[in-house]
Amino acid sequence: MTTAGSSGSTVLVLAEPLFTVDERAALAGFLAGYSGLTRDAYTLDLRQYTSWCVAHGLHLFTARRAEIECFGHDMEATGRARATIARRLCTIAGFYRYAVEEDMLEHSPAAHVRRPRLDYESHAVGLDRNEVGALLVAAGLGTAAEHALISLLAINGLRISEALGADIDALGMERGHRTPTVLRKGGKIVTIPLAPRTARAIDLAVGERVDGPIFRRADGQRMDRHAAGRIVRRVAKRAGVEKKISPHTLRHAFITAALDAGVPLRDVQEAASHADPRTTMRYDRARVSLDRHATYIVAAYLAGAAR
Repeated sequence: MTTAGSSGSTVLVLAEPLFTVDERAALAGFLAGYSGLTRDAYTLDLRQYTSWCVAHGLHLFTARRAEIECFGHDMEATGRARATIARRLCTIAGFYRYAVEEDMLEHSPAAHVRRPRLDYESHAVGLDRNEVGALLVAAGLGTAAEHALISLLAINGLRISEALGADIDALGMERGHRTPTVLRKGGKIVTIPLAPRTARAIDLAVGERVDGPIFRRADGQRMDRHAAGRIVRRVAKRAGVEKKISPHTLRHAFITAALDAGVPLRDVQEAASHADPRTTMRYDRARVSLDRHATYIVAAYLAGAAR
């Protein structure tokens, strides 16, 4: 089970008596090296794995490679995405590597665990330029918070956690740019520029408030993902967009729009905060730009020699 720590972060607490003191210490030590969303993600992964070990009567330090791979097969059987399975197995490997480095374990049973081959094609719902434009117009006809949220997602490409985590006191000016400071995935803090329409929408959403979250629920608490998802769906309905979309759809639209507009892949990768350029390339492939296919260039190049 999990509880909230004094700093508000998620802490993994194991109530089951199956695990030894050393195993518990290894779990706590591994998670202590991370913070924020990364820690939360690793906590979830290890909670799933430890629960599976409990159900199968396994100690963490006596598990073998075959048993960890069985955990992966069980996740696959329950319909987990290959990316989720790969990430979870990677977390487990990191945990055992930590235990080895701290001399708690002689060797890692996860060192050679096979992970599913990832599909680097993006299958996310796509929006074209006109659909994104319609969403922005519809958002502008709604509340200031709706306009600000849709703009941050579609024009700045923020993750929903980054947008909802933004605070008023992190807004500022830098070399003539209106900027917020946001906490990126992995705990990295960055300052990003705002387009004028986004800055105006945020100013209207904030009003006279001087601190606290930019986006709030009706009860004054920080807006959560569920409320944000409802806003996106409400604005999409207002815009006449019939596709089933989510906040991530707008981030996806930002990335593909940037690539369509000719922004270099490296700059798009940086704007999207993708650690691996292959992640950005997934969106590039998803554009299905047949007019850019190499076959046309090769055909033109060889045309003279084929006469």
